[in-house]
Amino acid sequence: MGDIGIFLDRDGTINEELEFISDPENVVLIPGSVDAIREANQLGLKVFVITNQSGIARGLIKEEDLVRVHNKLVKLLNAENAHLDAIYFCPHHPDYGEPPYRTLCDCRKPNTGMLKQAEAEFNIDLKKSFIIGDRIIDIQTAHAAGAKSILVLTGYGKNQIEIVKSQNIYVDYIAENLHDAMQFVKKSINNQ
Repeated sequence: MGDIGIFLDRDGTINEELEFISDPENVVLIPGSVDAIREANQLGLKVFVITNQSGIARGLIKEEDLVRVHNKLVKLLNAENAHLDAIYFCPHHPDYGEPPYRTLCDCRKPNTGMLKQAEAEFNIDLKKSFIIGDRIIDIQTAHAAGAKSILVLTGYGKNQIEIVKSQNIYVDYIAENLHDAMQFVKKSINNQ
């Protein structure tokens, strides 16, 4: 049996939503997200970021800029005694850019390539894990992996909730923010 993973979307879930962040100075944490990640760390859970970054395929951001953005995110979290076990990103898009970025891949959410990578590298049990994000694509990723799904109402979440309801998409929990989502995670783990 593997460990429980907490898979977090980045923009709109951990940090404020901005299209294609390329400047580390634009990384602004959503209130409560550091506390949530720290709680997950204290519970011994593995915490991962899984993020589609098609801005790379579109030529709007370079991979080295993305690395600087992720370094800033890690630095902000570490300053508050919270840490990520790994950050996975998909630079691809099926319709934009040039090869190798313009491609159908298995890592772009809602595909599960990033989850499978964490599963292999960290001995994660996806069926016991949680995927938390502000878009329906995060919920679809959870369904594809057999994980529990949490939609946060930060970022695009408030807009996505109407689609979830109108299309009757199953979500395990709808959370105000990442901190609220972690309270659901804790209750779920205690009930296992």
